[in-house]
Amino acid sequence: MGFRMGIVGLPNVGKSTLFNALTRTAAAQAANFPFCTIEPNVGDVAVPDPRLDKLAEIAKSKQIIPARMTFVDIAGLVKGASKGEGLGNQFLANIREVDAIAHVLRCFEDGDVTHVEDRVDPVADAETIETELMLADIDSIEKRLQNIVRKVKGGDKEAVQQERLLKTALAALEEGRPARTVEVSEDDQKAWKMLQLLTSKPVLFVCNVDEGSAAEGNAHSAAVEKMAAEQGAGTVVISAQIEEEISQLDAEEAEMFLGEMGLEEAGLDRLIKAGYALLNLETYFTVGPKEARAWTIREGTSAPKAAGVIHGDFEKGFIRAETIAYDDYVALGGEQGAKENGKMRAEGKAYVVQDGDVLHFLFNT
Repeated sequence: MGFRMGIVGLPNVGKSTLFNALTRTAAAQAANFPFCTIEPNVGDVAVPDPRLDKLAEIAKSKQIIPARMTFVDIAGLVKGASKGEGLGNQFLANIREVDAIAHVLRCFEDGDVTHVEDRVDPVADAETIETELMLADIDSIEKRLQNIVRKVKGGDKEAVQQERLLKTALAALEEGRPARTVEVSEDDQKAWKMLQLLTSKPVLFVCNVDEGSAAEGNAHSAAVEKMAAEQGAGTVVISAQIEEEISQLDAEEAEMFLGEMGLEEAGLDRLIKAGYALLNLETYFTVGPKEARAWTIREGTSAPKAAGVIHGDFEKGFIRAETIAYDDYVALGGEQGAKENGKMRAEGKAYVVQDGDVLHFLFNT
């Protein structure tokens, strides 16, 4: 499984420029006016992971297939979106379909790029969007509570659970807290996700800074980091302009350019890493002469569930997983070396897959 990250923000904060760079396309029209992104643009990118290249080298794999991450560039939001202002209704519908939100905030001064409210205040911008999402959630919850009254009175168990969760979320929102701050029990997790509340989505704040601030950040990004820390959210500092320049270079040129800018890695890599951490995602590998492939799972995934990511039949007929830790695979020169040194383990249904595991599944058809 990959995951979908929606890129959101007020108009003219650099969303489409960032999207273009990250997806190596010009599919999203980056222009200096609101609503230049009318339809959500979708782009798949390979998840960079040097471990996969190393495994392929050892196994002499003919093909390398990385995990994928999907970016969705969503139309700019304005005040009143929760009531349908601007492209509000479309914006809100698009957000419901993503796993996480990358909230791009303008952290640069530039008189040539207009701000929809004629100011540069990323914290205020973040509050504007959060408020609109919270208002939309409140409106949605109130309508849903009205619609399930009859079922609740009739004792419908699902409706009773839904009402309880909706009221819990509503109480948080009315206190000015997003739904993601609500503590949800394990038993309620599935029903909670079914509510599809906008403010229950994990958020990553992306500080779009000028080129000169890409390495260390600036006062604007520092203010965002402080706000994010208070909310328990993550932040990434990126210069969309630098990312756009990097996207036009080959690998060697990009590495030299990053070095000149004082950056260790591209913003794409940092954004994906932060996204994985945000959603508690991990990677396991399948490796052989035909192909080396990366697969994405959530932390705590059992071996049968991990097998199911490849194919449902693998999960249904799961027998066991032959498992080699990444470090052992590399240190011992591959599968044969790991076997000879007792580092290949046979794991059953209860095994929790670890990040970097090299797995081979045995299953009944």
